[in-house]
Amino acid sequence: MTQHTDVVVVGGGQSGLAAGYHLRRQNLDFVILDADAAPGGSWQHMWDSLHLFSPAEYSSLPGRLMPAQAGETYPDARHVVDYLTDYEKRYDLPVQHGAHVHAVHRDADRLLAETDAGTWRAKAVISATGTWTRPFLPAVPGRGLFTGRQLHTVNYRSPADFADQRVVVVGGGNSGAQIAADLALDSNVQVTWATQRPPRFLADDIDGRALFDAATARRRALDAGRTDTGGVASLGDIVAVPPVRAARDAGLLTAKPMFSRLTASGVRWDDGSRAGADAIIWCTGFRPALSHLAPLNLRGPRGHIPADGTRALGEPRLHLLGYGDWTGPASATLIGVGRPARDAAREIAQLS
Repeated sequence: MTQHTDVVVVGGGQSGLAAGYHLRRQNLDFVILDADAAPGGSWQHMWDSLHLFSPAEYSSLPGRLMPAQAGETYPDARHVVDYLTDYEKRYDLPVQHGAHVHAVHRDADRLLAETDAGTWRAKAVISATGTWTRPFLPAVPGRGLFTGRQLHTVNYRSPADFADQRVVVVGGGNSGAQIAADLALDSNVQVTWATQRPPRFLADDIDGRALFDAATARRRALDAGRTDTGGVASLGDIVAVPPVRAARDAGLLTAKPMFSRLTASGVRWDDGSRAGADAIIWCTGFRPALSHLAPLNLRGPRGHIPADGTRALGEPRLHLLGYGDWTGPASATLIGVGRPARDAAREIAQLS
């Protein structure tokens, strides 16, 4: 059975909901197809101690301020899930949970979105699937030899899962620093933190507000043909949220250079030094989850689809939302996704 609508939004997390808000303001008929069984997007799968980088009022989707969380300057992941759940209900967005889109095809002047429960035919598709379902693991020598546990950021929950164990955390970004700090602050876990280059902590007074401003300023400079400001990368890699700051100031968050290989019982560096490990946590990032778009044959360098703003260059009926700066400045953040979602909805409204 084929159903018809103006727009199919693939993904019901923060980007999909922001798209829905603006599509409704354009009086378009649409459906949001979300593979998760419950609202909240990837936030419902985060580790227990995760908090936002910004206060609630700077972490909001269009039209609805996130309420403050009692006792917290920076809301936790559970609060974000509650906010997204309320947002979905407040605007009565047509989200179908448990609807997995496995392929998008061209069909004359329309696009077909094939799901486990039937096909949708639409004049446009907004892909808002994010990256959480595509964790990246580097090809480090010996990875298949290690006899302990190996897991990615997506599998981490709390230090309680590693009591009395030796854990190597790999990755010099925010996830690596936060998970290493979470474990290091627990006296029952022995942590080794390995990073590709020395960690670059942002100044303690910088949070998500400043990061959003930096990303926006960079995009405006590039659009105007001015010198690249460097954006967020010019400030550093790691936001010093309170747990990270506490572990760093206590001397518990000192990074070692990246090891050269894994052994059966741990890791080894080029100089011959070793560290035993019961578990390796790979905080090594993600790739965009775009396999459902493979039939359109649009993939470019680094797995990205070349785009002008959010619109795919090779398929004007397809918009990409929330994957990072290549689909809009800070578009992978709660506060940053609103503007590119608005622009995508406006462009779609002009399609015949």
